[in-house]
Parts: sequence; structure tokens; C-alpha cells
Amino acid sequence: MRHKSPVFSFVLALLLITSCQKETVTATLLVDGEALTLPVASQSTPAQIISDAGISLGEDDRLIYLGRTIPQDEPLPAAASYTLTIRRAVTLTVNSPEGTQTFPTSALTIGQALAEAGFTLYAADRVDPPVETPIDTALTVNYIPSRSLIVSVDGVQLQIRSAAATIGQALAEAGFALVGLDYSAPAESAPLPVDEQVRIIRVVEAVALTEKNIPFKTRSELSADLEIDQQALLQGGETGLAIGRVRTRSEDGVQVSQEVEGETVVRPPQDRILGIGTKIVIRTTIVDGVTIEYWRALRLFATYYVPCDHTINKCWPNTATGKPVQKGVVAFVYPWFLLFAHERLYVPGYGFATVEDNNGANTNAFGDTYWIDLGYSETETVDWVNQYVTVYFLTPVAANAADTYLLP
Repeated sequence: MRHKSPVFSFVLALLLITSCQKETVTATLLVDGEALTLPVASQSTPAQIISDAGISLGEDDRLIYLGRTIPQDEPLPAAASYTLTIRRAVTLTVNSPEGTQTFPTSALTIGQALAEAGFTLYAADRVDPPVETPIDTALTVNYIPSRSLIVSVDGVQLQIRSAAATIGQALAEAGFALVGLDYSAPAESAPLPVDEQVRIIRVVEAVALTEKNIPFKTRSELSADLEIDQQALLQGGETGLAIGRVRTRSEDGVQVSQEVEGETVVRPPQDRILGIGTKIVIRTTIVDGVTIEYWRALRLFATYYVPCDHTINKCWPNTATGKPVQKGVVAFVYPWFLLFAHERLYVPGYGFATVEDNNGANTNAFGDTYWIDLGYSETETVDWVNQYVTVYFLTPVAANAADTYLLP
């Protein structure tokens, strides 16, 4: 048997190795739904491989190797095989507040396509279908970009972004809850403001109960147990009590209103009642040495008057009842005259008299209603000094006594 030389064996092995390397480098092209495999030279450029495969690329098509886009004119790294994906561009239509845009794209996802087309995307943007949606065919995308908002709440300012239609939606999406009576400015239903400023006003309402004293009133009642012109306390007054509801409203810690919503009387006031005597007691006494029988005695301020006032040259010779002005005729203020007209009296230091005149006044010069004017004629000697006296109302009891219980 004949042996091969060592040199020949080495050359043969080298040829076999080289031959195997050339045979095992392949490229698989994934394009238009098909897989095409062909032998390629080591470290070929993608353009050479595509050209050898007789495939043409459009301007917006892209070539993907190992999950990323690669240039066509740069050699591929050394490898035993290559798998290249050719993505054909499709039409993407984007509807946004700015209008409608249509452009070709071979991007893997909607988000990638928008970014490559110059759209600045934020997490708060509204994209439908979502940005992670793969692009396998022509698509229509609805895109609403988010806007910046500066929210002032609880003493701090926070910046957010939102693509919501109203402020209320934007705040809810950002987690700013309007609790109870809280409100926003601008209002929740308003669109997002141009100046980006939104304020949340925290509202707190508190209801408190208040106590209020109700003063009592004083009134008079006739009492048959008391002698006429006597007074006594029949019932003491008692202050009442009312409970009120007061609602206080505060906005961001500052009181803005306070309103009394209502009161409930829990204890009504009790009137103070003064008893006015109506009991008539007939008595006998001696005054100026004269025995008289009377049913009433009043302390009055007594003055005197005559028929003529020479300082003004005027005379009133007759009384209101038509009698001449003389001693024994007296006048009362109005309306006492109406109550006691023709009443028989005894005035200490003056004598018997009847009420026949109205002096035309409501009170005397001292502002006192309890006033009697004692009459004298022009020829009689006036011996009276103005003073307080006890005037006695003589029997028989006046028919209108009941009308005089409560003196004016």
C-alpha cells in the first residue's frame, strides 16, 4: 500500500476547510410574506445580498437584522448565516387636533412611526390604537397630544400633562380627587386653560349649635283681687332659650361665609305680668275737717287757672261743658277729661269740685299726666300754691269706673 506525503495531506485539508466555509454562509431574506435563502460571501453588504436575490427596496422600506434597522452599504459581521427582514412601507393616517396627516412608514409600531414622523410623544397623550400596536398594514391613528397643566392644591404647585377634554377629567386622571364640596377654578366642565393654571379649592363646612336668650316681655293684667290703682307682680318673667344652627364655610382654610340656617325655640320666654287692681273699696275719711266718702284717691300735681290770660289778652270764660270758670270747677288733661267728666272730687285745701274742663294739654309743664287744674273766677281770691295733693273721687262710684282702671 502506498502512503501519501504529509504536505499533500495538509493542502487537501486546507482546501476542504475553505470549501466548507464557502458553502455554509447563507442569507435568508424574509420579504413580502416569503422566506428566500441563498448563499452569500462572508461579510457581504445587505445591498449585495438584496441585489443577488433580485429584490428591490422602496425609499421608505427598511432592512432589519437582529431586531434593529441596519444600513444597506455596511458589511455584515462575520457569521455562518444571516436572517434579514425587509419591511415594506405602508400608509399611516394620523387624525389630530391639527388636522389629518398621511405618510408612508415601515416602523415596527405606531409609537415608533409617530416618533420618526416628528411627533413628540408623552405618556399622557391619547393614541388610538395604542403606541405599542404593531404596524402590519395601513392604519388610521387618532392622536390627541397632551397639554401641560400646573395644579395648585393644598399649598403646593404640581405640574402634570393631560389630553382630557375638560379640567375635571384631567384632574381625575391625575389622581386629584375633588372631595365633597371641593371645586376647581376654572370649573370642572371647562376646557383645559390656555395659561395652564388650575386651582383646586378645598371646601370645609362646619355646623355649630348656638344658644340665644329670648328676653321676656312685661304686660299688665286686670286683677279683681287688688284694689283699684294698686299694682302687684302676678308672675315673674323668665328668659327663653333658642338653639340656632350656624353653618360656617371655609375655603383653603379661610372663612368665607357664616349663615344662620334656623332657630328652634326650646324654651319659650315667660311674660312678666303686673296686676292692675280693679277692686273698688269705699272708704270714709276726714279731710280739712270735712267727712267724705270716696272710692278712689290719686296723687296729682295741682295748679290753678282763671278765665282770662291778660298777658295775651285772651279769655275763656266757660269750661268745655259750658259752665263758667269759677271755684269748684276743675280741668283735667286730655284724655283724662273724657274719662272723668262731671266726676265729683274733693281737693284738700281747695274743697269740693267737679270735672268740667279740658285744659287742652296732654301733660303739664313738668311732663306729668297726673295733673289737675283748679278753677277760680276773676273776682275770687286765689289762695292756691302749686303742689302735689291727694285728690279724692267721691261716691257714688262712676258708671264708667271700669274704663278708668288703666289710666293713660
